[in-house]
Amino acid sequence: MMKASRWRMKLFTGNANPQLANEIAAYLGIPIGDAVVSHFSDGEISCAINETVRGVDVFVVQPTCTPVNEHMMELLIMIDAFRRASASRINAVIPYYGYARQDRKSRARDPITAKLVSNLIVEAGAHRVVAVDLHANQIQGFFDIPVDHLPGVPTIAEYLKGRLQRENTVVLSPDVGGVTRARDLAAKLDAPLAIVDKRRPEPNVSEIMNVIGDVCGKSVVIIDDIIDTAGTICSAAQVMMEKGAREVFAACTHPVFSGPAIERLAKAPIKEIIITNTIPMDESKTLPNTTILSVAPLVGEAILRIHEDLSVSKLFEF
Repeated sequence: MMKASRWRMKLFTGNANPQLANEIAAYLGIPIGDAVVSHFSDGEISCAINETVRGVDVFVVQPTCTPVNEHMMELLIMIDAFRRASASRINAVIPYYGYARQDRKSRARDPITAKLVSNLIVEAGAHRVVAVDLHANQIQGFFDIPVDHLPGVPTIAEYLKGRLQRENTVVLSPDVGGVTRARDLAAKLDAPLAIVDKRRPEPNVSEIMNVIGDVCGKSVVIIDDIIDTAGTICSAAQVMMEKGAREVFAACTHPVFSGPAIERLAKAPIKEIIITNTIPMDESKTLPNTTILSVAPLVGEAILRIHEDLSVSKLFEF
């Protein structure tokens, strides 16, 4: 690991995921900056930066997870505060990028919220964005500033290598849109790929149509970027067992786990649920078969490389 030029770099966090921010700070060997994000009596967000950032390379760790509007405003207000305090560069570290699923117009008069959010972040004063596993790669092009897109697959793959036998493993994409992600994981595990062909009649509702690939007698790893209501993952797991799979693992980078997700996951035939800590998890959303992997080393190393003006893509060349 490279050493940070500590006096030129400072790391701050909002209220979205301070635990992850502290893990990143520990990896970097620097303290969390002194900033307090609170509320005025009427509910408006208040931000106090209690140390100088003039001429400093500032990194703000703030996933825009639930409550997404609250955490989004915290991020924007902190960026504005750092800009007005003359920070030399403001890097928005967004482990989970909210509003990303509306990235195109699928029907007439649909908003494109992923683009709207990018406009807000740039206008607030960010110079760079660091994100983990964006829902769609094209979101990088929505920004007029540099975006470092960190994939979650390497972290998940490293864990699974010690858990599964290569010759008995199949990686499953729960839909056609996630094939690239599943293919990357399959390549890292040296395992074959299977695909679920489905249609989605309405948001958060999916219907499995067909399975492409052989899963009989295999350990099946279902990989996705987000598990929200868990309908897709749980339906796919059930179909895998009906197709003769030996066991099913579910893996994702962002455990949104909204609505009936926990109830569904508890009942689904899933041996292990593998997630990362881009979104904080409380005990009510953590089942006994849940494994939480930390993205702090991944994000921390990316921050070091950005600060030292080195290649971030080198992290994934293995």
